[in-house]
Amino acid sequence: MKKFLLFALMAAFLFASSVPAPAAYKNEYKLDIVPSLTTGWGMGAQYFTDLVKERSSGKINIKVYPNAQLTVGKQTNAFMLLRNGTIDFACQSTINYSPQIPELNLFALPFFMSGQPDRYKALDAITNGRASQLIAKAIEDKGGKFLCFGENGFRELTNSKKEIRKPEDLKGLKMRVVGSPLFLDTFNALGSNPVAMPWSDTMAALQQGTVDGQENPINTFYPLKVYEYNKYVTNWHYMGDPTMFVVNPAVWKSFSAEDQELILKAAKEAAAYQIALARVGIDENDGGKNLEYLKSIGKAPEVTDWSAELQRVDMTVTNLTPEETRKFVELTKPVTEKWRKTIGEELVQAAEADMASVK
Repeated sequence: MKKFLLFALMAAFLFASSVPAPAAYKNEYKLDIVPSLTTGWGMGAQYFTDLVKERSSGKINIKVYPNAQLTVGKQTNAFMLLRNGTIDFACQSTINYSPQIPELNLFALPFFMSGQPDRYKALDAITNGRASQLIAKAIEDKGGKFLCFGENGFRELTNSKKEIRKPEDLKGLKMRVVGSPLFLDTFNALGSNPVAMPWSDTMAALQQGTVDGQENPINTFYPLKVYEYNKYVTNWHYMGDPTMFVVNPAVWKSFSAEDQELILKAAKEAAAYQIALARVGIDENDGGKNLEYLKSIGKAPEVTDWSAELQRVDMTVTNLTPEETRKFVELTKPVTEKWRKTIGEELVQAAEADMASVK
């Protein structure tokens, strides 16, 4: 019996020593975003890291690196750096991952969602419907762990030259766009002169007149005082711009199941905050619900009427009529048809069915 017990103890010791111990958590996890922390995008990312740190009692420390620091300004390389582990977490726009994940170009199809009766319901239908499942799979097949969608907002047009109400008004204007072929196709179709440029270079280019204008959501361009150089804004809502909370798969697997649940819950709460920030004072049909939500979490913003605020800083605000919008839609239809195949017909059709379900 003694020999048996001794043998059992030795076997247990050898087995225990052969099983690798769980990896220790890092002192700091790097989270990548493109704009500053003063934008709605940045504020949502910071809220996520604050929630995780608080709820893990400081065990999980995620630090936001704004202004595309981790990509050295090359924002369209962001997914490759997340996949190889240089970046641990990200709150990224679908645009910046689209060079490596073509399916994400879905959201950049011109007037795809804004052509629906309610553009926000259309966007929510996609990010919560079958299309979102296909997108999550595409991200994970390429080497990222998808957590949830947040929101940067619908992208509007600003410029320093003139009011834009029709496609002819864009002719010849040098418009800064992200380095994506789909954006170049869209603005070429409208007769402008698109200039692909990292966001990190854009403010200097606007100030120096290297470019005449840019396109971004209001809660991205306003905090950076684009209005000091661009006095005209056209609210055309030509594309929706959701963000994505994602993590490197190896980093994700290093967390316990309990901490994975904590991180995912924090991401979803931060996403809800970010979405409300992107819509408050802009969504004409929200009935005040976004402001009420922000108040309920103690984060009501200073600006709740963006049209009035943009006029206060001396911007000329142009809201296109449905008839005016249709002219832009007609010119960009060939762009949408061209890109359906690149994105994948199954995904585009799934998104169309998602949107149709909420009309």
